[in-house]
Amino acid sequence: MPKIYFYKLTCDDGGAPCVQDGLLSLAICKPMIRSTAEVGDLIFGFAAKSLFGDNRLIYIAWVTDKKSEGEYYLNKRFSGRGDRIYRRRAGRFEWRTRALYHGPGDVESDLGSYPWYDRANVLLSTNLRYFGKSGNSDYKGRYPLVRDAVESLGQGHRVNHGEALRQELVSLANEVFRSTRRKILGRPTTLPRRGVSHRSKSCGVIDSEGSC
Repeated sequence: MPKIYFYKLTCDDGGAPCVQDGLLSLAICKPMIRSTAEVGDLIFGFAAKSLFGDNRLIYIAWVTDKKSEGEYYLNKRFSGRGDRIYRRRAGRFEWRTRALYHGPGDVESDLGSYPWYDRANVLLSTNLRYFGKSGNSDYKGRYPLVRDAVESLGQGHRVNHGEALRQELVSLANEVFRSTRRKILGRPTTLPRRGVSHRSKSCGVIDSEGSC
């Protein structure tokens, strides 16, 4: 049975997730989701109150591919993507000078420690609906269990759900995907600010799994 993850975004500036050319990537932040999610799993990103007070839905994505061991940063197929902020030199990964997100001190939190880089996992999706700042909180009226779960969630994410909540999440995803075939329905909430974006505990440096 596919796993269903949901979490709150404190920042939506095109870095995590990065949505370009019909492909959504989660390459930085949320290291536990990036490590444990697999192809076929479902991820919801809702806004934290610090981003939007209504906890609006920012995106839904089915994981359609996963790159591990830093492959995302080595494969030229992904060149030019905004979250491809690391490169390998002399066997070590390093931050790309003037990349839009994070900084040279974030390699370990994003990718893990040399030489294993056990966090260098990237989730990819071509089956997505991204709303960004155009998202809304209409789901709260139709899916009360989802509403309560999202409103009560702190840092980290939830992946273990009771059957009733799981069914509401599946129904919400089905409703959203039926309502439009467009993958990208809005723009990121803010523009990136070099060296500032995502650099907080809620970015995933401290990331925990919630259960119910």
